[in-house]
Amino acid sequence: MSLMTVLPMLGLLQPRANDAALAGLAAAGCMVWLIVLLALVIFPVFCFWRIFTKAGFNGAMALLCLVPGIGMIIVLCILAFGAWPAGQRG
Repeated sequence: MSLMTVLPMLGLLQPRANDAALAGLAAAGCMVWLIVLLALVIFPVFCFWRIFTKAGFNGAMALLCLVPGIGMIIVLCILAFGAWPAGQRG
């Protein structure tokens, strides 16, 4: 390779002023998506925790929602077909 073909390629390796700004913007966007995804995971667990507690079950059973694939089905089956201890008082 001649020197004339290498010099323009070296210019691509130099950092530009906008690169740092774009990296910061990308990092901020990733943080926003991380917060949104965490909220989408935590909100159903919180709701089912409250439902299990009011039904008389241990609230920690809501953590079954976190099982990938079938966790939500298991939780709904427990609530739909299980005998609720809170309804058996008396």
